[in-house]
Amino acid sequence: MKRILLLIATNFAVVILLGVVLSILQSVFGIRLGENSVLLLFASIFGFGGAFVSLAISKWMAKRATGAQVITQPRNELEMWLLGTVRRQAEAAGIGMPEVAIYDAPEINAFATGMRRDASLVAVSTGLLRAMSRDEAEAVLAHEISHVANGDMVTMTLLQGVLNTFVIFFARVVGRAIDAWISGNRDGGPSFAYYIIVFVLDMIFGIVASLIVMAFSRWREFRADAGGARLAGRQKMIGALERLAQTYGVSTLPNEVRAFGISGGVGSGLKRLFMSHPPLAERIAALRNG
Repeated sequence: MKRILLLIATNFAVVILLGVVLSILQSVFGIRLGENSVLLLFASIFGFGGAFVSLAISKWMAKRATGAQVITQPRNELEMWLLGTVRRQAEAAGIGMPEVAIYDAPEINAFATGMRRDASLVAVSTGLLRAMSRDEAEAVLAHEISHVANGDMVTMTLLQGVLNTFVIFFARVVGRAIDAWISGNRDGGPSFAYYIIVFVLDMIFGIVASLIVMAFSRWREFRADAGGARLAGRQKMIGALERLAQTYGVSTLPNEVRAFGISGGVGSGLKRLFMSHPPLAERIAALRNG
């Protein structure tokens, strides 16, 4: 219920903000409000619709993309330990028992996804199970459970929906204004140049939106690390991140779920702005100083 109210409140906030901007654009450029109201409606449908469709099928996509096998009946002691650990952490975090899966990959990694806190998926790689001790693996699981408990998947979807709406809407509003200014005809239909302008603006605004999404993603990694420390213990969480650091952030997770993995990429300079995860050294330092 809280997430539904949050979605409604977010949509209202977007509509109100865009309404103010539309009024300004109307007075400055003489843009007709009726046309933009329709555009805003379609931008919201496509912006939020696409984001929530992706979230709705995220578990299915993650299983398909990684080949993850859900543990329905434990076949050995390790799988029993995985289920027992996730169950205990889920109860401590106040969420429903997630599906637990293992996927075949050489890297040390894990991810969580799902549309609801009480119907999520937590998956770990075979590389993690081979390379990590039980204490380290417990901390990784706690990190992923914290993502679920924090509602990060829904929050990311809301943010992506807002930004999608902004990109779709403003690229066309600004494109129309630029086209009218270039052609000197504010009342005529769009020219061929309009579509080129919108294409360029879609890319520019899309890049800006990606920067915002990635900045939020990095922030939530710090929060999930802190949550993992509370569920599993600070030293276990630090030990798990130190073990991850030995892989230099290599990740073979598909793009659809990469932002929800515990291990990200390595980058510096401008590339760092597009990273979904902060550097492991910074995450370790945050835990030690927290």
